Amino acid sequence: MQRRILIAGGAGFLGSHLVDRLLRRHDVEKIVILDNLWTGTRGNLAHIDDKRAAFVEGSAETFATDERFDEILHLASPASPPWYMRDPIRVIQANVHGALNLRNLLKPGGRFCFTSTSEVYGDPLISPQPESYRGSVDCTGPRSSYDESKRCTESLLFECNRVYGMDIRIVRLFNVYGPRTRIDDGRAVSNFIGQALTSGVLTVYGDGRQSRSWGYVDDIADALERFFWRDQIDYIGPLNIGNDREIAVVDVAEYITKLVPGTRIEYLPPVPQDPTNRCPDLTISRKVLPGWSASIPYETGVRETLDWFKHIVRTSEAVPLAPAPVFLDR
Repeated sequence: MQRRILIAGGAGFLGSHLVDRLLRRHDVEKIVILDNLWTGTRGNLAHIDDKRAAFVEGSAETFATDERFDEILHLASPASPPWYMRDPIRVIQANVHGALNLRNLLKPGGRFCFTSTSEVYGDPLISPQPESYRGSVDCTGPRSSYDESKRCTESLLFECNRVYGMDIRIVRLFNVYGPRTRIDDGRAVSNFIGQALTSGVLTVYGDGRQSRSWGYVDDIADALERFFWRDQIDYIGPLNIGNDREIAVVDVAEYITKLVPGTRIEYLPPVPQDPTNRCPDLTISRKVLPGWSASIPYETGVRETLDWFKHIVRTSEAVPLAPAPVFLDR
């Protein structure tokens, strides 16, 4: 059966990589790539030359069409704190209203896939974080627009599955990075690389000992492809997807200074409620996706990402700077 697929956020960093993989399928009749270009870019799709792919500029929460889809992938939300903390209402709308709207476009028996986040665990009190961990989240804090809207969307979709029998797949992603990230994205790896290639000063907030689990985009896309459509899997989620090698932020910054001579690190005040650690418990992932692992070490992934950013800097007339974190008075 030939399938019609809608991917919201398909011009974004991760979304565009999934579009590439969807177009490898032989059972796809049409892919609608929906993106309002808030953080996505047309450049991420410039290489696509496939008549099955149709780009629509629009928002997940307002998109309307008479078409119905066999599969819907909802990735329509920025994942960078400097971006989502500056427009919190829009972030909540993208996640929650986006899911409410897009589910109405799903064919009966169709599948709805959602990329949630490790942010649902908040500033975790246990490490690594299993899917059963309910988190340590401040629902009124400066990151709440993102983590709470992801949590709410998870709730919505799990209830749609429980009450209405909707086929769903939900993943919780841990710190994905790689080519096609915006140079002004603002997350650690892209921020450090962008700074190294422009000002030469890498800004580390706090002491930099806060740790993350850096997942290179090729590894993460492999897992999403298998979980969202390729493998025959009964498990609906939530499923942690990421690298379980935990590395301090400052160690990544120091590594990049070694790759780009003449750069240095500058320490700035800590960002409010910046989580102390992020590390996925991958026990369920190893059962659901046998043989999968985040096998690309961050050293290799950072070098690949650096090469990609060098090309962007060389070919851009003006290189935008990443937004600074939001510091609140309260």
